[in-house]
Amino acid sequence: MQPPHSTAAPVTTPTLDHLVVMAASLEEGVAWCEATLGVTPGPGGEHPLMGTHNRLLKIATADFPTAYLEIIAIHPVATPSIPTGARRWFDMDDPALRTRIAQQGPTLVHAVVSVPDIHASVAALAAQGLDRGEVLQASRPTARGLLQWHITVRPDGQRLFDGCLPTLIQWGPTHPTDHMLTSGVTLHRLRVQHPQADTLRAAYLRLGWTAPAVDAGAPQLSAILQTPRGLFEIHT
Repeated sequence: MQPPHSTAAPVTTPTLDHLVVMAASLEEGVAWCEATLGVTPGPGGEHPLMGTHNRLLKIATADFPTAYLEIIAIHPVATPSIPTGARRWFDMDDPALRTRIAQQGPTLVHAVVSVPDIHASVAALAAQGLDRGEVLQASRPTARGLLQWHITVRPDGQRLFDGCLPTLIQWGPTHPTDHMLTSGVTLHRLRVQHPQADTLRAAYLRLGWTAPAVDAGAPQLSAILQTPRGLFEIHT
């Protein structure tokens, strides 16, 4: 089934959709946001497909018009509906990543890019030899109705390129930021660094995603945020 197209904010070119901060628990994620960024994240919801839940924070600017920050954690009492043996999105079942976050606290782990045709984008990456994953249909209930989207998730849950190759998403009729209030935090700049910089640049080019430059170096995705306390960098 083809994913539905948003009628509220149609995507015509790939754009940053959201940044993913993983926490050991949602409570820890909220506390991190308040202590680090100086604001309390807005409401989110539960993801029955993955057994996760989140809180959200709008960080949109003219350069990133629909961007938001997602603070996500494994729901302690939920059972994911993904097939047995499959892993959750964003490497959330990876033992090394979970240990790191348990020891060091909530961390930026990934970026998600909104695309106008998710199947075409997956095919474009496949032509480069990159398996971005299956296109899954997901949803979560909200006070305004069911929020629906299609998203790429590999069965092994891997983010790829240390989190620097974005997950792809295509929203249904509603985008989360349609009803989000201004948070006081905005995305100032997005940076990507990786030892396979040439391969990443080629992947971004195939997607038509031009927002971040990719530099050679140790793997790192970083975001510079303007907060009530000044500029602050979060990074993988």
